[in-house]
Amino acid sequence: MNRQELFGMIERMKPVNLSLYYPDGDSDVFWTQASLSELLKEDICEIRAEAQRLDGQPIPELTDTLFSIYARTGSRLEYERIYFERRRRLNTYVFMTLLEPDHVRLLENLENTLWSICEEYTWCLPAHLPSDHNAENINQFIDLFSSETAFTLSEISLLLGERLPQLLRFRIRHEVERRIFRPFIECGPYEWETARHNWSAVCAGSIGAAALLMLDDPAVLTDILLKTEQSMSYYLEGFGDDGACLEGLSYWNYGFGYFTYYSDLLRVRSEGKVDWFATDKVRSIAQFQQKIFIGGNFVANFSDSEPQIHIHMGLSHYLADTYPEVECPPAVLRAPYAKDHCSRWAPAFRNLIWRRTGDEKQDQDWGAASYYLPDAGWLVSRYQSGGSSFGFAAKGGHNAEPHNHNDLGQFILLGEGEIYAADLGSGEYTAEYFGAGRYQYDCNGSQGHSVPIIDGQYQQAGKEHSATVLYASTASVRDELTLELFQAYEVEELQSLVRSMVWYKEQRPRLELTDEYRFNGELVSWTERFVTWRRPKILRTGVVLLPGTEVGGVEVIYDAQIVEPEITAREYRDHFGRETAWYTLDFHLLQPRAVGKLAFTFQFI
Repeated sequence: MNRQELFGMIERMKPVNLSLYYPDGDSDVFWTQASLSELLKEDICEIRAEAQRLDGQPIPELTDTLFSIYARTGSRLEYERIYFERRRRLNTYVFMTLLEPDHVRLLENLENTLWSICEEYTWCLPAHLPSDHNAENINQFIDLFSSETAFTLSEISLLLGERLPQLLRFRIRHEVERRIFRPFIECGPYEWETARHNWSAVCAGSIGAAALLMLDDPAVLTDILLKTEQSMSYYLEGFGDDGACLEGLSYWNYGFGYFTYYSDLLRVRSEGKVDWFATDKVRSIAQFQQKIFIGGNFVANFSDSEPQIHIHMGLSHYLADTYPEVECPPAVLRAPYAKDHCSRWAPAFRNLIWRRTGDEKQDQDWGAASYYLPDAGWLVSRYQSGGSSFGFAAKGGHNAEPHNHNDLGQFILLGEGEIYAADLGSGEYTAEYFGAGRYQYDCNGSQGHSVPIIDGQYQQAGKEHSATVLYASTASVRDELTLELFQAYEVEELQSLVRSMVWYKEQRPRLELTDEYRFNGELVSWTERFVTWRRPKILRTGVVLLPGTEVGGVEVIYDAQIVEPEITAREYRDHFGRETAWYTLDFHLLQPRAVGKLAFTFQFI
């Protein structure tokens, strides 16, 4: 759509009012019903509990000391904890004001919180600002959270309307225009505008949504939506036709969530004239969530993703309403209100207004299924046996993916609620985590993944370091993925490394893993590394146990004449800065030769 066509459509747009959110446009009716709803009972109780926690507490300050920590040390957590606590406070008092409209003190707390956020030096996080920023140019920068804040305040201003003082509503409009709309038009283009990952969707989607809610001038709204629509196109280019989000489900929730929130508002206001949901790729991306779970709330957490994910039920129900192919998730996977440590308003609000009675499965788990995602090179399998759930996932791809880990050939094994072959997922975000030292972090480098170490060398970063899928299949009795991995390494003498993984869906499932290599020259050392949360135990010659918490576990069966095991306890800092134990189970090749085959069986017991 060109500028003239978009301008004409904007002039005829549906007006901005509460019918964008509530079926009959009646806010009071919705929130009265919500407070009594069995479907939303847990959500509302959690919001009220959060309000009780906040009662009497002052608004936490974002001090200069906190702001400067990142520049001095590279640590993000100190400032961000307070920043997100302020957003949690904002969300909670908005919900409580909607639920209890006659409670004067709740409204006062909300007004003070809104004013305090309008007073912030910047809505950006320090980690997202250039080192040469200053007070004069600070509002030229737009990041994920400044964009989200603009969307949040625009939406809250509409939802509360005249219940907020006129001066406060004017201040909100002024700050959004000053910090977001004007820089977006005048100071760009920003690097994220052409990103093929979550940044384009979140930043541009938030700005576009805020503009749809706040701007009256058709010309300015046209300028913003033209840029927003272009960024949405770039975001979708980051997906293959299989719909896989290479950043993992956490970032699917984030990026595709904000894509959906913006696209919904645009579709409603344009009365269907602009409808991203009509495209085949968006339909495919919408199905990613149901394909990535391997059992319970565990997912194939490749890249910077957490191993256990709770679901935004509002987003899930909206997509299921839109596409018959999208499955509604089991009710037990609902994300609690306080689960989002970033306290994002948009998903929290839609978890309430987009929930549908009768849509939620009461099952405790997704059904058994296997998926091969050819563009990503991922295989994901859920299997049920004897009332227990088991899961297997493995990946090819390349080592220049968004939030990349050097992890070609990585695999995950789950059984009966426990991960045995693990992916460490996301570490603590620091300056160096996204800097030159990224792959020295075990969770990012191949040293922290279940892949070989060849002559002491790990996999290398870069798109040229890729896997070739030689064979992939899914079936009722077994799933299989075979990869050529030699390009993952900068080991000149390595001519071939074929990893074959066959997942047998038996009463007690097993994984057969085989690595066949061919070397041109003298091979000094070869180590097969497997990563686990469980403390391995050598049972007997040829068998290592990865024990379950109480009973059971996985036996790793190997040829003791070919390899020798070594168990090492390690630690890393997880995404929340916690020291977390993990283990490597290394099998060292006893007599390295130019051609070799190493086989391992992972047998659930």
